[in-house]
Amino acid sequence: MFALHFVRGMHPELFQENEWETFTGVIVGDMLRKADTQQRIRDQLPTWIDQERSWAVATLKITLPNLYQTLCFDDVNIWRPYYHISMCEQEFPSILAKKISLFQQVLVIQALRPDRLQSAMALFACKTLGMKELSPPPLNLKRLYKETLEIEPILIIISPGADPSQELQELANTERSGDCYHQVAMGQGQADLAIQMLRECAQSGDWLCLKNLHLVVSWLPVLEKELNCLQPKDSFRLWLTAEVHPNFTPILLQSSLKITYEAPPGLKKNLMRTYESWTPEQISKKGIVERGHALFSLAWFHAACQERRNYIPQGWTKFYEFSLSDLRAGYNIIDRLFDGTKDVQWEFVHGLLENAIYGGRIDNFFDLRVLRSYLEQFFNSSVISRSDPRHKKSVFPYSITLPNSCSILDYCAVIEKLPEDDKPSFFGLPANIARSSQRMISSQVISQLRILGRSVTSGCKFDREIWSNELSPVLNLWKKLNQNSNLIHQKVSAPNERQGSPILSFIVLEQFNAIRLVQSVHQSLAALSKVIRGTTLLSSEVQKLASALLNQKCPLIWQSKWEGPEDPLQYLRGLVARALAIQHWVDKAEKQALLSDTLDLSELFHPDTFLNALRQETARIMSCSVDSLKFVASWKGRLPEAKLQVKISGLLLEGCSFDGNRLSENQHDSPSVSLVLPCYMSWIPQDAYGPYSSDECISLPVYSSAERDRVVTNIDVPCGGNQDQWIQCGAALFLKNQ
Repeated sequence: MFALHFVRGMHPELFQENEWETFTGVIVGDMLRKADTQQRIRDQLPTWIDQERSWAVATLKITLPNLYQTLCFDDVNIWRPYYHISMCEQEFPSILAKKISLFQQVLVIQALRPDRLQSAMALFACKTLGMKELSPPPLNLKRLYKETLEIEPILIIISPGADPSQELQELANTERSGDCYHQVAMGQGQADLAIQMLRECAQSGDWLCLKNLHLVVSWLPVLEKELNCLQPKDSFRLWLTAEVHPNFTPILLQSSLKITYEAPPGLKKNLMRTYESWTPEQISKKGIVERGHALFSLAWFHAACQERRNYIPQGWTKFYEFSLSDLRAGYNIIDRLFDGTKDVQWEFVHGLLENAIYGGRIDNFFDLRVLRSYLEQFFNSSVISRSDPRHKKSVFPYSITLPNSCSILDYCAVIEKLPEDDKPSFFGLPANIARSSQRMISSQVISQLRILGRSVTSGCKFDREIWSNELSPVLNLWKKLNQNSNLIHQKVSAPNERQGSPILSFIVLEQFNAIRLVQSVHQSLAALSKVIRGTTLLSSEVQKLASALLNQKCPLIWQSKWEGPEDPLQYLRGLVARALAIQHWVDKAEKQALLSDTLDLSELFHPDTFLNALRQETARIMSCSVDSLKFVASWKGRLPEAKLQVKISGLLLEGCSFDGNRLSENQHDSPSVSLVLPCYMSWIPQDAYGPYSSDECISLPVYSSAERDRVVTNIDVPCGGNQDQWIQCGAALFLKNQ
């Protein structure tokens, strides 16, 4: 993100008109005027372009017509093979590479292959800045020490789980003779000791490390005052460590040499850190080999939980704060298990780790299911058995053989043999996980660039020129979206309570709320426009609205009426697309033709409520309670046991592939997201047989978007057994983006 922002500031000549705006999604194409215009453009595109990418390519065609013309997308011989190259950013068609700029290549990859966009952005930044790579070299404390002074504290800003004190101790041993390194872990009651140690070390010229200053932010002014009075020896060094904290005192921050220290990523490094934090005695204690194996299982499980966070939202749906304290608690449980007399109760371990320790941080049912699957995989009697030691053969997963010993060195040797780069299979994730994570990371980078692009002063006070420039994309988009529709002026009366069927009632209410929301958004943007033009005075409501929009955030007043996308431009597009689509639902429902049509749930504001209305209507027809019904989906055709059913299309699948019969593994070059065949959904009695038996199915969540923040429902999908595989690969369905 910083590299791209830097290139944009240093080399504006590399970007032609509208290119940066198209890249960051700020520009508004004329195609958005009307749904049928957009469809017409999409229909004209070459057939080799997938349906999923047609919107992005159509946007490129309208916002940058000259570039589109140069690309000659109609030339199938060039583009079809290119479309399927795994590292497409490095093998751009040579005939075109001479005609278009480096940044235009990034735009093409953004439109066609967002699963390689992160690599394309990094490559562009590296080539432009003349750098080999963007990731910084690993922190070398020895080299850093040469640049330090006795009067300047060295503040190491750490990420959770990273601790540089071991490295500092080793550095002190090599740079200084004797016992000259001291450290104090800050917390309750350590303040006086810290001040005393500071004075003594400054006087003797020793090194002092004060750890975790973020825990004692209110005490830092005392430390500052003490530092001002110190007259240390030349050899004195003060090392400070702290996690990021909003209330850290700025004076201490400014007067320190600041460096960041992050734990190096990857499973191998994570396991090494764990084994470095354990002493040889902790592993060889009691001399039981199985105990050593159980500790290795714990270390692997801990590393898998932490490193899986690199694959949000497919690995975990959000960032969970798994930390060293969880590992310590896990160690204590395993430590008490092996007393040499009775067999280990693994269910007891599963229960504690799932409910009290690691699982206590997790608030998503499907994430908890992943955790449970890991626990069953790593902690069981076949991986860690107490059989006759002569026949002991560990069956740890991933073809790893554990040593028949309690020596820490033997376990470190096993870890040393692991590959430096993580294999997705180590986490049970699909081979094409990099495609999904590239998509997510690049969309985060682009939204950060939009935020960086705004003026620094924009949020503070009213400045007509800044507001006019920064807010014009939002106001222009709104104008264009509503050009050919009468949503803004449409009159709707509140729906009648006795509207008839639950489904019709829901759809009429959905339409009423949609038009009300469109009109309320219109009023707020009209008020903002008047303030910018100078025809009305600034009110606190308009100030709040403008402040959110200037920060690229969706105003709370809009979100309270419909929880849509966080990005305001996406929110407005989604709002109008759904408000227009719901009109067709109403027309069909009034003609009693709704359930005979194929429906797309992504056209609704509240798809979960629609499924509930279907449940209520089914219960009425069958004269039974809603609780006596269960939800089923079928890809085998219509459900004979269902009184009411709907055919649903537009579902996307991530994590694996599905042909309508059973799930299959994604390969390295499988697309990150695939469209699922339409299916029938209905509510049937609890005791009725569904289309599939329970042991051949897995329940998958249906999320409202690829960000996986809201669950619409869950449905059973035939998988042919081995549920753990599909749980760990992060398989989930979601509604396509409107």
